[in-house]
Amino acid sequence: MIVCVCQRVSDREIVRHARAGFGFDDIQLELGVATQCGRCEGCARDIVAQCNASHPVAAIQLASTILESRAWNSSPHSVAA
Repeated sequence: MIVCVCQRVSDREIVRHARAGFGFDDIQLELGVATQCGRCEGCARDIVAQCNASHPVAAIQLASTILESRAWNSSPHSVAA
């Protein structure tokens, strides 16, 4: 489900980042959620809170997986050689 219409951020993206140990502020900076109209902020914060409460240990394991992925390190502004 799309949570942030302005930035096209889904609940799955928020969950993935929250389970990786990101807090709301980090997710907001990374994904841009709740940076325009702000209507999604409450829902996004609820998703983050639910993930942090239910998966505190899994966050450590998943964080390394996200950080090591190619998609994480690629830049939308990079030019292929």
